Amino acid sequence: MISPLKNKTHIRLDKVSKTYVEAKKNLTVLNQVDEVFHKGEFICILGKSGSGKSTLLNLISGIDVPTQGRIVISNGDQDISISDLTEKDRTLFRRRHIGIIFQFFNLIPTLNVLENVTLPLELNGNFSIEAATSLMNRIGLGNRLETYPDKLSGGEQQRVAITRALVHNPSVILADEPTGNLDAETGNLVFAILLEFVRDFGQTLVLVTHDHEMANCADRVLQMTNGKLTVVES
Repeated sequence: MISPLKNKTHIRLDKVSKTYVEAKKNLTVLNQVDEVFHKGEFICILGKSGSGKSTLLNLISGIDVPTQGRIVISNGDQDISISDLTEKDRTLFRRRHIGIIFQFFNLIPTLNVLENVTLPLELNGNFSIEAATSLMNRIGLGNRLETYPDKLSGGEQQRVAITRALVHNPSVILADEPTGNLDAETGNLVFAILLEFVRDFGQTLVLVTHDHEMANCADRVLQMTNGKLTVVES
């Protein structure tokens, strides 16, 4: 298990709600969610499809904003209410401080492995081939830097996606079913790599999954039901 700094709040959800309008009716996906995630903690969120897990990650990352409530992320000595930022400022904050891993890799097909991995560094104006190649060597793909995504297996693509999410040294990693599109053996390998990295770098990991074995490795497991988070007792 990761050893979180138990008294150091990293992400705080204050009465967060999200409502969509669907067929002229209001659909509440998240309902007055209050939760605190600590720095260096690995939090696993379980729940049925459509229960609001991915919506929650989108709100934490600033891709979307709550209908009500606030999401506050500690950035050093400063607390940033990401939900109160403009769309431009949310994008800048996400580029610098948050890494996102998706189920379906989301690699850019016209860029090779190295170009995909270094993209966050270029966007941040902090380009470093050394940082990218060091991580790629560590995950065993240092010899595939000029390879394009369509020539990689699913497991290799997800390893590239993990490296891309980590290369700019974000303090928060959000992972949405990161092994959901992989077979069990490959998924276990990818998860082990992800867990090793966040342990070494002391990042806060919020991971959404249906995999209860993966959840067994978490510091805390939460269940999303009817738009609410509840603690799953170990």
